Amino acid sequence: MFITFEGIEGSGKSTQLRRLAERLPDAVITKEPGGTPLADRIRAILLDSSSHLDPIAELFLFAASRRQNVIEVIKPALAHGNVVLCDRFTDSTLAYQGFGRLINIDQLRTLNAWATDSLTPDLTLLFDLPEEIGLTRARSRNAGAAQDEGRFEAEELRFHRRVREGYRALAVAEPERFVVIDGDGEVDDVFARVVAEVQKRTELLR
Repeated sequence: MFITFEGIEGSGKSTQLRRLAERLPDAVITKEPGGTPLADRIRAILLDSSSHLDPIAELFLFAASRRQNVIEVIKPALAHGNVVLCDRFTDSTLAYQGFGRLINIDQLRTLNAWATDSLTPDLTLLFDLPEEIGLTRARSRNAGAAQDEGRFEAEELRFHRRVREGYRALAVAEPERFVVIDGDGEVDDVFARVVAEVQKRTELLR
């Protein structure tokens, strides 16, 4: 079982992943970008606010990080029978680079397929909230931090609006895979919805 957590900056997805992981002690936890030593080094470049990356260069770095994570972590864990919980996956590329950066979606889908051997999540939890709220949360979270997590938070509000709209469009297109969860609520209330949806759509937590 492969479950991915998606959402705009400040959506609370990482918090909810950690909460679910506490209920699934044998699950393998990973993230994108990152997840392996090499992918973590790529992550540092991608999220560094001092990195002035061309959008296509950014795209290829994300794909390289994803490939390492899929080959070294995700596919072996799934083959072993583990549940895998991943903080961001291919839908992030479609939302951020496609809708956000306005790169051709069909080309992105092809690149995603190459990077993952066409691996598709069994369930994607999309944490949705107004981009103004998410961005305020994210910037508050990273205030005073070094330059390691701030590059996307520094984007203009209209970029984040396009990303959110992109995510919502992806969810409409694949309702059998996506569950949209209101992320603008108390952490415990949001997690109760996560548990309910996981129980409804999988054999986990029963």
